[in-house]
Amino acid sequence: MILTGDVGGTKVNLALFDIKKGIPSLSVERSYASRDYPDLVHLLEHFLKETQPKLSHACLGVAGPVHAGRCQITHLPWEIDVRELKPLLGTDLVSLINDLAAMASAVPHLVPEEMEIIQEGQGDPNGNIGVLAAGTGLGQAFLIPEEKGRYRVMATEGGQCDFSARNPLEISLREFLSQVSGRVCIEDVLSGPGLIRIFEFMKEREHAPEPDWLVAEFEQGDPASVISRNGLSRKFPACEQALEMFVSVYGAVAGNLALQMMARGGVVLGGGIAPEIVPLLKSDLFLEAFRDKGKFSDFMAQIPVKVVMNKRAPLLGAAYFALGENRIQ
Repeated sequence: MILTGDVGGTKVNLALFDIKKGIPSLSVERSYASRDYPDLVHLLEHFLKETQPKLSHACLGVAGPVHAGRCQITHLPWEIDVRELKPLLGTDLVSLINDLAAMASAVPHLVPEEMEIIQEGQGDPNGNIGVLAAGTGLGQAFLIPEEKGRYRVMATEGGQCDFSARNPLEISLREFLSQVSGRVCIEDVLSGPGLIRIFEFMKEREHAPEPDWLVAEFEQGDPASVISRNGLSRKFPACEQALEMFVSVYGAVAGNLALQMMARGGVVLGGGIAPEIVPLLKSDLFLEAFRDKGKFSDFMAQIPVKVVMNKRAPLLGAAYFALGENRIQ
């Protein structure tokens, strides 16, 4: 049995997979609020007490850079060391990988029904694939084809690169954000917290106070989801404007990723936000920004773009990685 995890700043998803003819089959799944636990060890102790599994392998995707089996979670005061996890889990076959590497590892194994097509394109089955996921933070990873249908997975911290404004409105946004944080990275804009920042910018720019009904929704739910929902329904102008700007930036960043690695195999959008805003991702807002690359615009129109709709993809990808399907560089 394989234990897999998707360890993020907001929540930790854990799963147990049985292996049937070399294919992971989900047996148990649990989700926990990250901030309810002082560290991952205490959370895992709770999970193991609940499930009492006998593990052969474990692979945890973590939201942060991994080096020599250790990771400091980017949006959480947790330091994870694989050496502490091995005796706890009762196996030496424990892997710690970046969460986007886990997501990327699932991509070759997803069926068409688990993906939403944003741009059909003309993908090269032997081409590089870019993976981009906006959620609590922003993750990027590359899939480089190797022999026998396997891939080399390249995890990155591309979300921490500088945010490049493309027009006067985005320049104003960057100036608005720099007043608070100084340097502005892509993740400051393209993430759940980033969507909230864009909303605050739009609200100030338009001198639009929040109506009482919207204040109540913010108090009762996740603010980024509230903005997305009301942006899609066009119920409040600042929500609509913020979401439209977010989608345009998403398209531009996805296009940059495609160019950086010549992603002839396609660009895949993961994370929690993309599945919620598919109608806007299919609009001209996203695709025009994705294709707007000067002399490479025709090339960009040929690159497939898809959204991962399977919320368990990072857990599934971690299971395939544990089985040796891919390797991390």
